[in-house]
Amino acid sequence: MIKRIEAKRLFMATAVTLAASAGMMTNADVPLEYHASLAFQASTESLAPYMLGSWNEGRYSEGSGLWQEAGIHKPLDRSKRFSWSAGIDYIAGFGSETAYEQWDPNSKTWGTHKIHLPYLRLQQLYGQVKYRSLQLTAGLRYTHSKIVDDTMSSGDLTRSNNAAPIPGVTIGFIDFQNIPYTNGWVQIDGEIMYGRMTDTGFNDREFNYYSGVRAMNRWYNYKRLYFRTNPEKNFHVTLGMQAAGMFGGSTYLYDKGRIYYSSDRGFRFKDMLQMLFPREGGERYYTGNHLGTWDLKATYRFKGGSSLQAYFEWPWEDGSGIGKMNGWDGLWGLQYNFGREGYVTKITVEYLDFTNQSGPIHYAPNDHPGTPITGQAQGADDYYNNDDYGSYANYGLSIGTPFLMSPLYNRSGMLDYLHNRARGFHAAIEGNPDPRLSYRIKASYQKAGGNGWVPSPDYLHCTSMMFEAKGMPFKKIPELSVSACIAFDKGDLRGDNFGARIKVEYNGDFTIKSKKK
Repeated sequence: MIKRIEAKRLFMATAVTLAASAGMMTNADVPLEYHASLAFQASTESLAPYMLGSWNEGRYSEGSGLWQEAGIHKPLDRSKRFSWSAGIDYIAGFGSETAYEQWDPNSKTWGTHKIHLPYLRLQQLYGQVKYRSLQLTAGLRYTHSKIVDDTMSSGDLTRSNNAAPIPGVTIGFIDFQNIPYTNGWVQIDGEIMYGRMTDTGFNDREFNYYSGVRAMNRWYNYKRLYFRTNPEKNFHVTLGMQAAGMFGGSTYLYDKGRIYYSSDRGFRFKDMLQMLFPREGGERYYTGNHLGTWDLKATYRFKGGSSLQAYFEWPWEDGSGIGKMNGWDGLWGLQYNFGREGYVTKITVEYLDFTNQSGPIHYAPNDHPGTPITGQAQGADDYYNNDDYGSYANYGLSIGTPFLMSPLYNRSGMLDYLHNRARGFHAAIEGNPDPRLSYRIKASYQKAGGNGWVPSPDYLHCTSMMFEAKGMPFKKIPELSVSACIAFDKGDLRGDNFGARIKVEYNGDFTIKSKKK
């Protein structure tokens, strides 16, 4: 039985998808791609180890379970002036329950409450239409970073492939497009997305009702603008900014089991405009919660097809971050692509630092008319946390990088990022020693010390590692693959946890022939 929250999510996604897809069928042949899989996972804890539960759009965050997934998609034909695509994916199964602390205001005692993901979840349901260089997409759909390699990186800081997608409508360029009068030397890419968060019920079940932020019925906005030099040249650069945020909905702030602040913002059309062009005049400071990154990726292609990429993403939550006043904070990475099959095909190394975000003091003279104190202290960045709109997470998982421990892992029932003052390293290597066999290894280390508002007395540490192998065991059935993945966490940040997953998947395609008149 589909839970109420998932039924609402299904209805919303279906409505916008049908609206976008209506009337797009033509008399042309329709190619379709499909897949079906069965995955079994087991862990020593009720939640999956960091590298087993991350980077998979929220599929396998539960420690143990059995899931069946299937989907069918009509791909986009980019060679045509007008084209359309659509698709649907679901995942069904059951996973382990996780106990979270909760406060009972009636008995004034602490207890625990167990929750799990719904037995049936809609992962994707979308329609997309393309005309020339523009595209419009509606529904639930996976997204991919333009800066980092989703399969190798620790994750895009603004919008990664970690959490489940948010239903909404996106308009923008289909890909990088040549800017007129630059002779192909400069390209542009960008998009704007508005969506509706559907995780209120899940957050209500996880929240402890004693202290912290409980935000409900939030709306989501994402926008991106990138410029790229000619990618046909051996050296080219991508540069730009991502910006995301939450707005609308309602908020309740708790302290010792008591609601001491509440706000019911609802939904207003002017809030959508102010998310695009932020200005003062909201309830507190600016309307909505804004965050994002300055991004850069430089690529050099060597003779023989290999290439080296250097990239960074600098996070910001206010003017101090936008002005790059937070030191080395951000994601700094290198990736070498050998450009051929072999025992090693890609190597990625990254350094992540979030320790230079300012502390809890934020003082701006303009916020206090008539004050004789003219000095300024730009603090309280508190990455991914916000007093009005809650944490930057969907169903408890980070929408940005999963390197910072997601609220889902807070057994205390806090919905915040409790340890966003962190730094560490991430590395990955992949290869395919045989045309029918590939592998990927990831490893990371980090130390974290709470956040700017509640620093921990001592640094906490975590070492994580993952090994994954994927093969096609039957030559006569190349569409069938089997993968196995093991991962572990070691340390006092995420605790000691070990897990493994086995997955069998079948991918195929067929074409619906048009009826000739």
